[in-house]
Amino acid sequence: MSVAGLPKNEANVLRGHEGAVLTACFNGDGNYCLSCGKDRTIRLWNHHRGIHIKTYKSHGRKVRDVHVTPSNLRVMLNILAELRPSICVRNKVRGQLDNSNLCSCGGDRQVFYWDVTTGRVIRKFRGHDSEVNAVKFNEYASVVVSAGYDRSLRAWDCRSHSTEPIQIIDTFSDSVMSVCLTKSEILAGTIDGTVRTFDIRIGRELSDDLGQPVNCISMSNDANCILASCLDSTLRLLDRSTGELLQEYKGHTSKVPNGVLNVREGEVFVIERNERFSKTLNPRLKFIDF
Repeated sequence: MSVAGLPKNEANVLRGHEGAVLTACFNGDGNYCLSCGKDRTIRLWNHHRGIHIKTYKSHGRKVRDVHVTPSNLRVMLNILAELRPSICVRNKVRGQLDNSNLCSCGGDRQVFYWDVTTGRVIRKFRGHDSEVNAVKFNEYASVVVSAGYDRSLRAWDCRSHSTEPIQIIDTFSDSVMSVCLTKSEILAGTIDGTVRTFDIRIGRELSDDLGQPVNCISMSNDANCILASCLDSTLRLLDRSTGELLQEYKGHTSKVPNGVLNVREGEVFVIERNERFSKTLNPRLKFIDF
């Protein structure tokens, strides 16, 4: 992909947060997005129209990360139809709302499990000893995995009424900043400069040492590659099967490319989180073409 093919015009500025935006993420089909930040809120947006749909409030401190259940493609449409019927064609599929959930984490050392529609906190998972940096649902949205400053990963059962973790991985030597999941693996990016893969089925741990603190990781759609954002302002692409460093991407002028990395169909999306609003480019933020 050439530089000429990059989007150059700002499509929308999503204003509403009263503090720095720390994370932004899309739902599965990219039609809606969620943001969270230092104002202790999570906000749901239609970024195409620049419309704020709903605010989720319950955190007592900054919200560092948010993730939506994989089944929420239709749920987002349902919510938009209910709250803003004048701008949305009403979706006929109902019943999905019963399984519409978010998870979030932040400075209050807890993982919050939300009902998307009502904005109610279903459960709070407690156990981390310091700030929680990242959260992810598994494929079936039955388990949430969280990564914390306390050098641990913790897994939580969303179907149980227990607030205790069902698994703790605490073999790290520094803070765990980011987490990705496959059907049988947990991947973590850490400040100790490694990307670690834990195979839950066979109890195996693999470690790839990048030599630089890792701030954020994201997996390609085919799950063959991992993209790691490091604190030396460099993005590194790894082959998961061999650990080989496939490519390094430089160009960030700031010390830390501390954004959300989404790998889709050979494209890399980077959202830097140092403003009080979220910017989206049209059609997409295509920074890298593999």
